[in-house]
Amino acid sequence: MNAVHFGAGNIGRGFIGLLLHQSGYKTCFVDVNEEIVDLLNEKKQYTVKFAEESQKEFLVENVHAINSIKNPESVINAVANADIVTAAVGANILPLISGLIAKGLKKRLTQSKKPLTIIACENMIGGSTFLKEKVLEELTADEKIQFNTYFSFPNAAVDRIVPNQTNADKLAVVVEPFYEWVVDESEIKGTNPPIQGVTFVQNLEPFIERKLFTVNTGHAVVAYFGYLAGIRNMHEALENMEIREMIERVLQETGRYLTTTYSFNEKEHAEYVQKIINRFANPYISDDTTRVGRSPMRKLKNNDRLVRPATKYVEMFNENPLYLVKGIAAALHYDFKEDPEANEIQTMIEQEGIQFAIEETTSLKPGTDLFEMIHEQYDRMAISKIK
Repeated sequence: MNAVHFGAGNIGRGFIGLLLHQSGYKTCFVDVNEEIVDLLNEKKQYTVKFAEESQKEFLVENVHAINSIKNPESVINAVANADIVTAAVGANILPLISGLIAKGLKKRLTQSKKPLTIIACENMIGGSTFLKEKVLEELTADEKIQFNTYFSFPNAAVDRIVPNQTNADKLAVVVEPFYEWVVDESEIKGTNPPIQGVTFVQNLEPFIERKLFTVNTGHAVVAYFGYLAGIRNMHEALENMEIREMIERVLQETGRYLTTTYSFNEKEHAEYVQKIINRFANPYISDDTTRVGRSPMRKLKNNDRLVRPATKYVEMFNENPLYLVKGIAAALHYDFKEDPEANEIQTMIEQEGIQFAIEETTSLKPGTDLFEMIHEQYDRMAISKIK
């Protein structure tokens, strides 16, 4: 079986590439990083190591790579002959790969009518749908009909911490042992692609929100409070009992919403939350609070990990989630000088005031209880970083 994976970075190699290999695929990585592409073609294998005491190691073989800038025709041919196509390139790069995927699928239709599944494994809601929309923009009306008949773009929820790292072997990747890859099988044409470790579900939304409101929310809150406390490492931040209590309270609030909205068992969800917190506290993962907290403007958008669960909570329970609000306020205080979005927020606050900044970043309206509570907590944190 042949897999084409767009994105030969650490997540592509250490998460998706590993599972594809363990499922029996020969994987063709597509990337623009010439050094990584050349190394993959030279060695045709790489290692993945677990960030744990045993440092369990896996050898991923039968891989090669294509530079999509230098050899676009090779990418088109690879897609045309693939048994599965996946991507982990970042949401902003998906439009840039859509043209090659469209051309590859067009060529495939001239050779075969065999269905093909294309999965965007991105840290975003509706990643595959977004990619599909970009692919369809490249097609005629008749081609769109054929594409919708034979090609599936099921959305997915993916979760695995792959920290920043510098390894002597530039292909080697260190990842945490835990992972989750959930795919919406209701959108798949034909049979589910055989991928070891993937969970196929009929309704993806509960898993998307559980991941977003637990993993992403929790990770961000630890990062912002850790940064404000002068702590630069994520696992060290969780050794601070005030921060540990803060994250537990935040995830109690999101957990209340999740177990009320969906059919998650309360006891099982509480165990899931503790598993997530323990992942963040893994001493074998050296992850910076500034890396996890980066791009605060994106994280503060009303459809993302902080404001979205807060507004959902208000809608459901008609009360404000105090600890989520504190997390939002902490994000507004995040002032890491090397982060362009953090600088933009701080400049906004200095020039236009905190109320303008709250409205601009969160889209919440002044006068609403949630808005005013964020403002109040922001002012409190200006005096005390954790209160």
